[in-house]
Amino acid sequence: MAYTTINNGKIYFNTKLTTGTGNSQAVTGVGFQPDWIWGKRRDSSGNNSLFDAVRGITKGLESNSTGAEFTSTDYYSSFNSDGFTIASGAGGAGNGSGQTAVQWCWIAAGTAPSKTYTVKVVSDGGNKYRFDDFGTSAVTLEISEGGTYTFDQADASNSGHPIRFSTTSDGSHGGGSEYTTGVTTNGTPGNAGAYTRITVAASAPTLYYYCTSHSGMGGQANTPTTNSFSNFAGSIQSNISPNTTSGFSIVSYSGSTNSTFTVGHGLSAVPKIFILKKRSSSGTNWVMYNANLGNDKRIQLNNTDASASTTGFGSTDPTSSVFTVANGSTTGADGQTYIAYCFADVKGYSKFGSYAGNGNANGTFVYTGFKPAFVIVKVSSGGTGDWQLFDNKRIGFNGGNYRLKPSSNAAEATDSLIDFLSNGFKLRDTGGSFNASGDDYIYMAFAENPFTSSTGTPVTAR
Repeated sequence: MAYTTINNGKIYFNTKLTTGTGNSQAVTGVGFQPDWIWGKRRDSSGNNSLFDAVRGITKGLESNSTGAEFTSTDYYSSFNSDGFTIASGAGGAGNGSGQTAVQWCWIAAGTAPSKTYTVKVVSDGGNKYRFDDFGTSAVTLEISEGGTYTFDQADASNSGHPIRFSTTSDGSHGGGSEYTTGVTTNGTPGNAGAYTRITVAASAPTLYYYCTSHSGMGGQANTPTTNSFSNFAGSIQSNISPNTTSGFSIVSYSGSTNSTFTVGHGLSAVPKIFILKKRSSSGTNWVMYNANLGNDKRIQLNNTDASASTTGFGSTDPTSSVFTVANGSTTGADGQTYIAYCFADVKGYSKFGSYAGNGNANGTFVYTGFKPAFVIVKVSSGGTGDWQLFDNKRIGFNGGNYRLKPSSNAAEATDSLIDFLSNGFKLRDTGGSFNASGDDYIYMAFAENPFTSSTGTPVTAR
């Protein structure tokens, strides 16, 4: 019998409750260095504030707003090895003296991502390097600090074209010298086993990849502190931070002039949902693709609307390597930048599904296959209502699972509308936002523990 490989959901997702001090405070005990923090003040109104390691610690978005990405040092000041630091002025993160807040944390690729690129040499106004058969030559790469990147030169087209790095454009052909910090090489280009590999050092300079034998073949390699790297699986280049074990990837991309285009996500599994937001200007909604609704529907994170028809996903379902979006303001306008949070089902750890309301206080039971740590529900057809968010830390027992709203800045509500069980959750309310008779709902859930561990040992309910 096969069991999940994830025995402890807290290795990949965790919730931290904080009380403000009015001063900068380091929060520990998360269990990992977060790549995504979603923070919300509990005791009073305050926006849902989302920060991630791909855009950078000072770049925020708000799930209850159509606003553009903002830059602020007043929320979080660092992602740390076992948590994060809340800045002294963090009103959005609830750090005023005595304020209470919650911070939901996920890990994506982490601080030491690894990626192998297949290198080929093509004739494109002279010989040029291409990666993973992408349609553009000599692209600008993103290879973040702490990551290890292997440039596989086994293809026969690489013969006579060793790839190396320099701090000078075109390397030795541009008057520079070879950069060797963290660089190893193996074999002869054009033969099996040949590669150049770099582990990007802390504070590494901007680099340039080049051929030691011929000029004009390479391009720039940026070395940001953000935890992401270039992906070439789509028709456009994206920057990603994927965790294939937990089925979560953060994806940054720019829009295209094409009517529809594909974006690589790096999950090696088909996403069940992805949530998109335009970063570069205001006035656009957060939109979610949800496999339970279909590729011709979208639902919006920042409002109470039910699902509605859309062409924003190009009427094409995601694959294990890419998702499709259309050239529109919300999803992919030329010259605009976007962020996407992508999730694939991982048996025993995460579940993205749907249920029908029954209009009964002894409400619908939803089987997830694990003991939930975090659940979001939203009415998707038949009615409207805010998104509702629950976790296992705010009170944290049945009869006291308090709720917040991703689509609202409202303070925490202390009614009890949901029970967390060892293998799923059960609704305890007849409200339209949760369990109205005849209405349909979608949900996303992450595990505290799987129902059955990798050893076959059942977990227990609270």
